[in-house]
Amino acid sequence: MKERYADIIVDISHEKVDRPFQYKIPQALADAVCPGVRVHVPFGRGNQDKVGYVVDISDHTDYPKEKIKEITAVDEKGISAEGRQIQVAYWLKRQYGSTMITALKTVLPVKQKLKRPEKKRIVRCVSAGELPEIIEQCRKKHQVARVRVLEALLTEEELPYELVRQKLNIAPAALQALEKQGYLRIERESYYRNPVRQMSRQEERPCLNETQEHIIEEVLADYRQGRPGTYLVHGVTGSGKTEVYLGIIEQMIAMGKQAIVLIPEIALTYQTLLRFYKRFGDRVSVMNSTLSMGEKYDQIERAKAGEIDVIIGPRSALFTPFANLGVIVVDEEHESSYKSESSPKYHARETAIQIASLYGASVVLGSATPSLEAYYRTALGQYKLYEMKDRPGGSVLPEVCTVDLREELKQGNRSVFSRRLKELMEERLRAKEQIILFLNRRGYAGFVSCRACGHVMKCPHCDVSLSEHRNGMLVCHYCGYEELKKMKCPACGSRYLMGFKAGTEQIEEAIHREFPGARVLRMDADTTRTKESYEKILSAFADERADILVGTQMIVKGHDFPNVTLVGVLAADLSLNQNDYRAGERTFQLLTQAAGRAGRGSKPGQVVIQTYQPEHYSVVHAAKQDYEGFYEEEIAYRDFMQYPPVAHLLAVLIVSQIQEQGKRLGEEITEMVNCEMGSRAGFQVIGPTEATIGKLNDLYRHVFYVRHADYQVLVEVKDRLETFCRQRELKNQTIQFDFDPMTTY
Repeated sequence: MKERYADIIVDISHEKVDRPFQYKIPQALADAVCPGVRVHVPFGRGNQDKVGYVVDISDHTDYPKEKIKEITAVDEKGISAEGRQIQVAYWLKRQYGSTMITALKTVLPVKQKLKRPEKKRIVRCVSAGELPEIIEQCRKKHQVARVRVLEALLTEEELPYELVRQKLNIAPAALQALEKQGYLRIERESYYRNPVRQMSRQEERPCLNETQEHIIEEVLADYRQGRPGTYLVHGVTGSGKTEVYLGIIEQMIAMGKQAIVLIPEIALTYQTLLRFYKRFGDRVSVMNSTLSMGEKYDQIERAKAGEIDVIIGPRSALFTPFANLGVIVVDEEHESSYKSESSPKYHARETAIQIASLYGASVVLGSATPSLEAYYRTALGQYKLYEMKDRPGGSVLPEVCTVDLREELKQGNRSVFSRRLKELMEERLRAKEQIILFLNRRGYAGFVSCRACGHVMKCPHCDVSLSEHRNGMLVCHYCGYEELKKMKCPACGSRYLMGFKAGTEQIEEAIHREFPGARVLRMDADTTRTKESYEKILSAFADERADILVGTQMIVKGHDFPNVTLVGVLAADLSLNQNDYRAGERTFQLLTQAAGRAGRGSKPGQVVIQTYQPEHYSVVHAAKQDYEGFYEEEIAYRDFMQYPPVAHLLAVLIVSQIQEQGKRLGEEITEMVNCEMGSRAGFQVIGPTEATIGKLNDLYRHVFYVRHADYQVLVEVKDRLETFCRQRELKNQTIQFDFDPMTTY
């Protein structure tokens, strides 16, 4: 029988996973050893018995076989929470392509040696009757600071340490001296950092309708009967999907289970957290990139200790190490932000289903505009579909009006606002109702070009144009490069160097010109850089301290503002004209989600979609809020072209320091893949070619695609290319894999 070897990490922490150690798997343990299992191994010169975790298994070794030690035993306790995380990392590596180290660092929490913060208090150790004599002794010795502390302790048995230090201006040395004399003691209590501030627990529980109750009961019945599944809740905007999530999670918690709630944007954290906190209090926490390292570490520790029942956050929250996970909710499951842009390029939806299978947990996907992948799988019977077609409480879907911008231009209107939108904005401002204006762009200008020669100002490190911002800087939104806008064209010397103005800042300026008294908030990537900026902007708008909210995609996803009665979509075509097979789907989703922000309260809502292509099926179906009609047209196109979800696509990206080397490598490996696997029915290789952005951060990019109906065939291609890279020991070149990419390269 072939010898097999296990890569084992002895200390399971983020900063130690760079050092796995290889051990031989004895024949007697061959069936028991698998990724994630805990084993005993002889470690170091003294062969001390250590507990480690198996992270990978292979049939080759990089060391002399006679020097490799054997695993001594498999831990009988089974797979722990950490072991499950390793199993997930191994699955990510196999399914999406990356090194095991990279996959482990994706899954394992950052575990740095961070000192827990402490609460300190000063406790009196003598009776109040003894203090006057002690105070008098200190006065005689002119120990003024000690006198102030002891006088404060006359009326209080204990005092907060920081209060004494700051308000009484007492140095630590004085407190330590009094402690040494036995007059007081300093008590220390460590605590977890909690990023969730205390909120009001007052909650008005809405009465659930028949559909909501039916979904909750069926999901929980399946779970109790030992057959948890994956469920897609397709509910129109404002139909009460969150109440369904809350109902399922509440009963899971009653059974001693925990829940992960994924949201696509950090911007949604505040409102989602508010809803969940009112139901579950401080048993809820968040995990996202705005937290400090200490806050992240403490949420992981709280989860392990069972102090949290629900964690809310973007896709990284998926790897919270709960011991008794019962359900994973993926809200707005259609969002592209659920796909990782760095290796391993995993999708949170598929990964959630894999994690749930390890725990025996349920997965609930929710969206008003489900991804084609999720809806297609309901037709195949892989997911169970529930539909919520009405808004509770009698509120109705908004009235949608589509404006043809070509006609506006013919009639002399060059404003960013169509005449219809301007009329409605004036009405809403008079009625003291709120407005959301959505633009799928950011910055002050899309690009800066010379009107004389056509030269476009580009980033010297990336093959993309620079965007002009109000401060006069030209910024690359890929690598962060900045330069001051030039007065003359560097190519021809012309002074006609101007920006193509289609950004949120320009819209904000136009509002101030057209509606001088309107209070405006802008929310885009440039105004939400600081830790609490999302919450501040959304809170201000929710409290009606602004009349108009202008923003990019982040303002149309999941927010609930009852006083918003008008939504304007200023440039529907910007996402429609992308060179991407998902452009139609993405446009339909954005327009439908944007329309869903209007009329969520008691007042009816209206939506104005401004477009140059009102006849496009994505726009037509979005205006009608007709998902099924859109799906039928889009899936027919995907079926004809053999695009996901009907077939699968693997993008192979070659990144190199020297352009010609990258081109040659692309040609070599596409020829190899074609020779070895091209005879399979339906197998197709497209490319290689230069990527759409051919240069990024001074690195050259080439790409080719492999298409096949069977996902596992593409995994085989990935495995073959990984073997090729390992054998060739590539230098200054890397190969990255992206299965069913969200955008074309």
